[in-house]
Amino acid sequence: MDLHLHGLDDHFSMPETGKVNAMRPFYWLKMGWTDFTRHPLPSLCYGIITALLGFAVLKIASSYTYLSSTAVTGFLLLAPLGASGIYELTHEREEGREASFIQSLRDVVHNLGQIAFMGVILGFIAMSWERISAILFALFYGGEAVGMQFFSHALTSEYLGFTIAWSLAGLVLACVVFAISAVSIPMLAHRDVDTITALVTSVRVVAENIPAMLVWATIIVLLTAIGFATYLVGLVIIFPLLGHATWCAYRDLVH
Repeated sequence: MDLHLHGLDDHFSMPETGKVNAMRPFYWLKMGWTDFTRHPLPSLCYGIITALLGFAVLKIASSYTYLSSTAVTGFLLLAPLGASGIYELTHEREEGREASFIQSLRDVVHNLGQIAFMGVILGFIAMSWERISAILFALFYGGEAVGMQFFSHALTSEYLGFTIAWSLAGLVLACVVFAISAVSIPMLAHRDVDTITALVTSVRVVAENIPAMLVWATIIVLLTAIGFATYLVGLVIIFPLLGHATWCAYRDLVH
């Protein structure tokens, strides 16, 4: 599906983008694992930090039902930003430099302003999602205190409307975040470009590769679900694996 985004080249200095087949994400995952094994220790550092942050977020939000569910999705909305250093690990190796955790943090700084601006955008979306969730809870539960019974209520006819509305709102925001961050953050870590150029490039890549991106999004969701199902322990490996695979996707799709 072509959304005719090439007209934006008249206003921005846009890189060339490529098209791949629907099964290409499995190649990205394979190459991501290869990169992971080439520098496992610094990669695992990012995985451990992410898992600990995720645990802290869930712990803080555990007292409030709507915050628990919102915290998980909000954490996922911001997680791509945390992979910036992982992208630098592979970039360092590609340039023949020693890949280390400390060096990857130093390399991120070269375009920190634009990466931080991307963080502001993702943070705004995450806060918007928290507000949307709070409003939906207020509308459907009428201020009623809900605990563990929320999960059974959500699937009953009485609260099915809430479940549908909340799920649709989350799906829309997730699609937006996926479209704008699919390759934008590795692009910002790799090139001296502005955030808008990276965002537009990411949206173009997704629009031009919808079958592959649907497969890629499904892989990300399934692996992330495994990470949460293992009480975030699985994220220690899954997060850096997806980070390296995302770098491979960026290098494959943006020229």
